[in-house]
Amino acid sequence: MLILIGYIVVTLSVFGGFVLAGGSLGPLYQPTELLMIGGAGVGAFIAANNGKAIVATFKMFPKLKRTKKYKKVMFMELLAVQFKLLGKIRREGMLGIERDIDNPQESALFQEHPKVLADPMIMNFLTDYLRLMVSGGMDPMEIDELMLHEIEAFEQEAHIPVDAIAKVGDAMPAFGIVAAVMGVVKALSTADAGPDQMGEMIAHALVGTFLGILLGYGFINPVASNLERQAKEAEKMLQCIRVTLLASLHGYAPQLAVEFGRKALHTAERPGFSELEDYVRNAKAGAARE
Repeated sequence: MLILIGYIVVTLSVFGGFVLAGGSLGPLYQPTELLMIGGAGVGAFIAANNGKAIVATFKMFPKLKRTKKYKKVMFMELLAVQFKLLGKIRREGMLGIERDIDNPQESALFQEHPKVLADPMIMNFLTDYLRLMVSGGMDPMEIDELMLHEIEAFEQEAHIPVDAIAKVGDAMPAFGIVAAVMGVVKALSTADAGPDQMGEMIAHALVGTFLGILLGYGFINPVASNLERQAKEAEKMLQCIRVTLLASLHGYAPQLAVEFGRKALHTAERPGFSELEDYVRNAKAGAARE
């Protein structure tokens, strides 16, 4: 939604300012210039990336939509479900959560937190490392190293479409110059054109430079930046899980372990100590009733 608002602001500011300055929008409508610039951008995107990168780019858009939900409420839900899981481990031992992590969809514990249960990225990461904890065959440092490697791999994979889109955005001004030069060549090759007609053709050619810069820095690069921010939000969720589980592996009580997870959050989404404590206390009461 914010990116659409940004696009509207860019469009109204540029074209509205041009009209207020006394300009006419008619000469700016150059579909052939758009075809050259847009086609060159698409071609460069295809040439610069392999099939995996192209597929990853298109898959990234729907995948990262869910990161818009990664707000304070979602983090508190995540910390609460981890508190319940760690509390169950403390009461019943590691094997006490085996059924919960083997079949989360039918687990009463996970069903109390549908937002977390509906996110496959969070669930896969959380249940995978809980299984390693249940197996008991790895020490905390080995599990931590494995989590760091997986988070790093996620970051690298998420950066592939960001990098691909950003490079196309950076190239758009150059493609605009190419379209403008071709327009100037066309104008100069018309030997019998009068001064008025020649001036109009050169003005149309210069629209290519304008469109290339506007599309690159006003529309395409913001998409890459937005995707990068969303990837960072998803990475923060994984870091929260990592820090909480690692604290538990080092012997901290569940309530202290989730405090470690709270400290891993950005200040904008981080709940206060008392706020989290009240939320966890309610989760603890729910777990006791269960």
